[in-house]
Amino acid sequence: MLKKYLNASKHLQRLVLTSFVVTFASARIIVLLIMTRDIPDLFLHIGGTHVHHLNYGIFLLSVVGAVLLFTTPSKKWLSVIAVTYGVGLALTFDEFGMWLHLGGSYWQRASFDAVTIIGGILLLATYTPPTHWTWRRFAGAALIVTVISVFCWRLSLTLPSIEQILIPILHNIENQGPH
Repeated sequence: MLKKYLNASKHLQRLVLTSFVVTFASARIIVLLIMTRDIPDLFLHIGGTHVHHLNYGIFLLSVVGAVLLFTTPSKKWLSVIAVTYGVGLALTFDEFGMWLHLGGSYWQRASFDAVTIIGGILLLATYTPPTHWTWRRFAGAALIVTVISVFCWRLSLTLPSIEQILIPILHNIENQGPH
């Protein structure tokens, strides 16, 4: 019985991870294509206000929370809820920098960092569920997180030079895109 539950849980975790990654990549590509005017302006404007896609994410996360609190979903619906949760997470955290700093450019580094961290946590949770963790696995995960953190820190030392080249280009695209 426990094994069956764990397999179902892994399936849901993989659905969340996959929908998160696909949604994040799709959102970035679509925004870039809109900003470069390669596709029509798909942004929703209400009364002159641009409704950012983080709002769609917040709405989806709210629906998922309500469904899980007020109903007992069937196995079939749990898959739909898992995908919806992954989509909502990606849409919300893709614009993390905007809600952290209450505005600013879409291309903020904080958004990319947040998505990377959330994606890493989902990846870790998907492939090493805590129910199977022993002290040895916990120590191994801590070591991996430490090594990845040091790698990211060292990488971040070189990113400012890359960002100095890329960010102005992205800001220019954003300024010339639809508002």
